[in-house]
Amino acid sequence: MSSFSFVADTDFLINVYEGLEKTEPFLDGIAIVSVISEIELLGWHLLKENERLGLKSLLEDCVIIELNSEIKNIAISIRQQYRVKTPDAIIAATSKFLQIPLVTSDKGFKSILISN
Repeated sequence: MSSFSFVADTDFLINVYEGLEKTEPFLDGIAIVSVISEIELLGWHLLKENERLGLKSLLEDCVIIELNSEIKNIAISIRQQYRVKTPDAIIAATSKFLQIPLVTSDKGFKSILISN
């Protein structure tokens, strides 16, 4: 089976960490993660040490994409068009920049994803 790439948003990564069955079809793929999701996951103020270590381990299996000027400009455009939070705009912009699907269960992305 050939692997496929997709951008995983923060909610999807939490679902993987929690072992939710709905993530299983994606586990053979290559998860691309915006640095924003990495910050959201590891920066949560109530994160326990064992959770931090588990999430870091999960992220080690992903490809982390840093913010660059092209992603920034796409995110600005998304923020101008849609009522989304800046982190969500950057994550969606990463997907657009890489031209690969965004996997999410966050309804906040619905308007952006439908328009693409």
